[in-house]
Amino acid sequence: MTEITRIPLLPIEKGALGKIWLGVAAIMLAAAGLAWAVMPVSVDVETIEAGTGPNPTINDVAFVNYKGMFDDGKVFDQGKQIPFPLQGVVPGFTKALLQTQAGGTYRVKIPSELGYGSEERKDPRTQKVVIPANSDLTFELEVLGFMTGEQFQQAQQQMMMQQQQGGPQSGPQGAPGPAPRP
Repeated sequence: MTEITRIPLLPIEKGALGKIWLGVAAIMLAAAGLAWAVMPVSVDVETIEAGTGPNPTINDVAFVNYKGMFDDGKVFDQGKQIPFPLQGVVPGFTKALLQTQAGGTYRVKIPSELGYGSEERKDPRTQKVVIPANSDLTFELEVLGFMTGEQFQQAQQQMMMQQQQGGPQSGPQGAPGPAPRP
């Protein structure tokens, strides 16, 4: 029997196996870094005091006391008994509110990509920049309650009728009436 081809196996050089493993480790680190870089941006919601009942839905309006701050602790806005339609706020605020319950207190950190992004926010009266572009935002929220968007619209209509007639200015069942949004 004749052999047509014969390729001799050469011994592996000393230290070559370490280089191969080092290359494999470098590729794994690069892949992990790439995976981390493309991870979706998320909102961090820390529960300070748990609320009760169900979470709101995307069609609800949340009533909150809030304080908005930058990472350095500087307050840029705050309000009491403010209605926030979950569909009418920045995406990060919506994602955070969907994780809350009535009566709860929360600390929410919203990355700029889910906040105002590269847009700066100005005070409409003074045109002074209130929130610089690419700002991460932190909110302290006290969630007072929720109602459906439909209930909120009905409450607003009732309030308008009562104001025209000179009546009280609160929503149904003690719910706070609408206040100007920040």
